Amino acid sequence: MADDKQRKLDQLHTDILSKNICSELAKQATNLVMGDGNINADIVFIGEAPGQKEDEQGLPFVGAAGKFLNEMLAAANMKRSDVYITNIVKYRPPNNRDPLPEEKNAFWPYLLKQLQIIRPKVVVTLGRHSMEHFLPDMKISQIHGQPKRIKVGDDHLVIVPLYHPAAALYNGSMRQALVDDFLLLPEIIKKL
Repeated sequence: MADDKQRKLDQLHTDILSKNICSELAKQATNLVMGDGNINADIVFIGEAPGQKEDEQGLPFVGAAGKFLNEMLAAANMKRSDVYITNIVKYRPPNNRDPLPEEKNAFWPYLLKQLQIIRPKVVVTLGRHSMEHFLPDMKISQIHGQPKRIKVGDDHLVIVPLYHPAAALYNGSMRQALVDDFLLLPEIIKKL
């Protein structure tokens, strides 16, 4: 089962490269950053796009925001190896700018395929860029930490929108909200 999932995820990686998705981003990136963690995870975390450290290492959330994410996982009695972490956009945008709508749209079908392969119980969006595709017309400041059940294609997903760890690193009140929301995740999963 796990081998089959890994094979499908590897195929997705190959498809993105062979179809030359976001070729302008690909040209200036070191790595295609697909994701990392447990492919049988109950929780998938989705950020927006890789930064410089992520691009260099080919892994998501390995910089300062990643360290903070690891701390929050530990506070909620979870380890990075328990969860799967990815981004909507799989290449680093130049100078860490926000991903453009057309870049997010280009990678969206691949993100959905990733979720169909992994089949998590909960999808945690980190920041508004990853939230807005799942929950358009919603404001993260109003719904952070609140599980929302949605239908995407033929699948039903439970989405929990959270602030992005990078934003929370520099904003005390957002940081506390993010930590509080994070600590609710194990409860949300139990209820499912």
